[in-house]
Amino acid sequence: MTIQEYEEKLLKLIDDGIDTATDDDLFAGGYLRGHISLAAAECESENESQLSEMKEKVEQSIADAKSELSPSDYVLVCQMWQKFRLSFRFVEK
Repeated sequence: MTIQEYEEKLLKLIDDGIDTATDDDLFAGGYLRGHISLAAAECESENESQLSEMKEKVEQSIADAKSELSPSDYVLVCQMWQKFRLSFRFVEK
């Protein structure tokens, strides 16, 4: 799977959950969307093709933005990211 395909699948997970999402899910999904797209764009500009590198960029981006979020919102975002990671665990290896 390419980074672009991985990004598309992650964003589709967010989009597919909109109809049944709670307000917290909508917030975390929207917030993650930006970090996922930013990480994918950075990988593309660096000619990086490893999914593990994209994952690390998303996680670092979330950690760097921690001060922008309340502690509870930070937990929501991290939990959703982990949920997505588990959904694609087999592809990241």
